[in-house]
Amino acid sequence: MSIEYDEKGKIFTEVVSKVAVYAMIQTTTHMLRGRMHVHRDQRVKDELDREEGFLALTEVTVLSADGRVLLEAPFVAVHRSHIVWVKPEPTVDEEADS
Repeated sequence: MSIEYDEKGKIFTEVVSKVAVYAMIQTTTHMLRGRMHVHRDQRVKDELDREEGFLALTEVTVLSADGRVLLEAPFVAVHRSHIVWVKPEPTVDEEADS
C-alpha cells in the first residue's frame, strides 16, 4: 500500500474508508439481507447513485419470494440495474439507543 502526502500534509492512500450498513435489498427476483458498504459521510442513496455497475454486499442471505433461505454467502455483487428497492435496517446498537 502506498501513502502519499501533499504540501499541506494531507494523507492520500489507496484504502477507501466505508461504513457497513445492514440492509434489505429487493431485486427483480430475490430479497437479500446483508451489509452494504457506504463511503464515510455519505448516505445510502449516494452509494446507490454511483455509476459503478455492481453493489458489493457482505454477510448476505438470499431469500426466495416465499421467504426461504436460498443462499448464505460472505460476499455477493449485485448488478445495480436489478435493484428494485433498498431498506436500511437499524443495528442492535441503534435500536438500544432509541
